[in-house]
Amino acid sequence: MRKVLLLGASGNIGTQSLDIFEADRASFELVGISVGKQTDKVEPILERFPSIKGVYCIDEGFAGDLKKKHPELKVFSGENGLSELIRSSDADMVENALVGFSGLVPSVTTLEENKILCLANKESLVVAGDIINKLLDEGHGKMWPIDSEHVAIAKCFSKVNKDDVVKILLTGSGGAFRNLKLNELDNVTPEMALHHPTWNMGAKITIDSDTMMNKGFEVIEAHHLFHYDVDKVEVILHDESHLHSALVLKDGTIVGDVSAPDMHGPIAYALYEGKTPFEVFKVKKLQEFGPYHFHKFDPERYPAVPLCIKALKMGGTATAVVNAANEVAIALFLEGKIRFSDIVKVNEMTLNHFANIMNPTLTTLVRIDKEVREYVRATYEKGVN
Repeated sequence: MRKVLLLGASGNIGTQSLDIFEADRASFELVGISVGKQTDKVEPILERFPSIKGVYCIDEGFAGDLKKKHPELKVFSGENGLSELIRSSDADMVENALVGFSGLVPSVTTLEENKILCLANKESLVVAGDIINKLLDEGHGKMWPIDSEHVAIAKCFSKVNKDDVVKILLTGSGGAFRNLKLNELDNVTPEMALHHPTWNMGAKITIDSDTMMNKGFEVIEAHHLFHYDVDKVEVILHDESHLHSALVLKDGTIVGDVSAPDMHGPIAYALYEGKTPFEVFKVKKLQEFGPYHFHKFDPERYPAVPLCIKALKMGGTATAVVNAANEVAIALFLEGKIRFSDIVKVNEMTLNHFANIMNPTLTTLVRIDKEVREYVRATYEKGVN
């Protein structure tokens, strides 16, 4: 039985993970959770899982009240609370379903504590892929991806000879505005941006899908997860989101993972450490996967992807700068202070503004993240000229 700590229990991935834990209590014991602003979900989760011993809450006032009500719990809050929860827990597996840079330090802490990391937090690898891979190479913990695209790639790699692979095909929906031209994006409102065509996700992830910043991040993740040349990762647009990603072999065969767009499967793949039954499909043409629609990716229409690749190739703190700028730019867009079409522009201008620091430590990345956020907020609070 795995003792599991679930970070981000109140979010979309966290909620679906709870379904898996509840359905298979013989394999999983949930011993701790963290929640963000949705503190109303804490009590129902505690009722479902009396095995929980530790809880992290962002709201320090709520954390204090929770401790009074449940003196048997270890309750954490504050800047270092997530790391304290991880270090104090007897969990041997941590599922990181946090959104944004806040998930980075918990990922590093998990591996430092030699625990298994089930990773849904893109930003951990985007910002600190080299640090995380160094920990893994040194024998600290293990890591399993949760993103549907990277689970698909992992499944496909397990069924082929890696030397036969010539390309990774990373699929993306193109977001809610895939039928709009670049010059038509100025009038997109937050309300319009929050309706994804196929997936049900939180605000930040949905808007990342609309700009395809998420796909740029996933290219970076694929590079770090599979130690694969970024120039051999190709993004393609796929309307239905049924082909989660694929590999192209030397003989032209395309090996892909096909299923309906539901995250329970990818989450289970990680939690069961790749041991869930699955099959991949081998075809000669994409159209043979099913009655689906595929489109060539246009980097001019979706400049976020080439920007992410540029930052990855720069190395150092470049990807951390882009990530921090993106999180603040999305917030400014949701606040009505910049246009949707300004999000990627802000990210690029910010990348050009900051000097790149090579071989950063975790401490350096945390400092740069803070500096970038302050800069973007101060510079673009009143819009982009």
